[in-house]
Amino acid sequence: MLKKLQNHSFTKYCILCFLGVFSALNYELFIFTNNFAPAGLNGMATMIQFLFNFNIGYLSLLINIPLLLICYFKISHLFSIRTLFFILSFSLANLIFRSLDLSNIVFTAKDGGEAIMAAVAGGVFNGFIYNATFRLKASTGGNDIVAAMINKKKPEFEFVWLIFTFNALIAFSSFFVYGKNFRAVILCIIYSFVTTSVNDLMLKGAKSAIKFEVITDKPVELSQTLMKKLKHGCTVVSAKGMYSDTDKYIIICVVNKHQLADFENVIKRFNGTFTIASPVSLTLGNFKHIK
Repeated sequence: MLKKLQNHSFTKYCILCFLGVFSALNYELFIFTNNFAPAGLNGMATMIQFLFNFNIGYLSLLINIPLLLICYFKISHLFSIRTLFFILSFSLANLIFRSLDLSNIVFTAKDGGEAIMAAVAGGVFNGFIYNATFRLKASTGGNDIVAAMINKKKPEFEFVWLIFTFNALIAFSSFFVYGKNFRAVILCIIYSFVTTSVNDLMLKGAKSAIKFEVITDKPVELSQTLMKKLKHGCTVVSAKGMYSDTDKYIIICVVNKHQLADFENVIKRFNGTFTIASPVSLTLGNFKHIK
């Protein structure tokens, strides 16, 4: 049993190292070559590299190692160690990539449209990396470490506004760093927005669903049909229709989003029903995700 746990833990660290290398490659392919800075502390490091040609691999270590030391003693040993693996692989990969000729594979934008494509592509990959490290109980460093420390000290603190302000400063600063050009600012905003959107989609999308509240006078027959067709349970609540002054029943059923059409087809077979649908952003407990 212990050996299995050790192997499982080893696999996680290997994945974190791969994600660090992948993140460095993402920067090399889409960010550095198109002259814009991502948000966060890495955005600041990217601008320093652009101005002074000081490799982001070293900068990442200088920024994150002190933060990780504080986090190790104040927050979580495991979180700090796993994040360290990501940071080390990210930094080492950046140092190696900078010494290689990757001109044949980097995406260098020729116009504004291609620059937006680069920001979107980089944001998509970064959103995936961000989500994957989060699921492994680690982080990509920078703002995430600061957020963890502040959240530990003051859980009630609205850190989102501090992050927003810092990222806005990074975007504003990039205007001056990259030749007083709004192009860099816009690309930074697009990159950050896509990163957040992809992360949220991966974090919540798989657990989202649709809740139906069906008002009917045939609760047993309709519930059995729904459960047989959609493989989801139903909850029936007694109600009273005030307009018609008749007894009614409310069937509550939560289904996967792609089952919407099947649900509608079932409802059409029962005349006199009234249905309310609402999105569910998160499902916990005994809910089956039908593929």
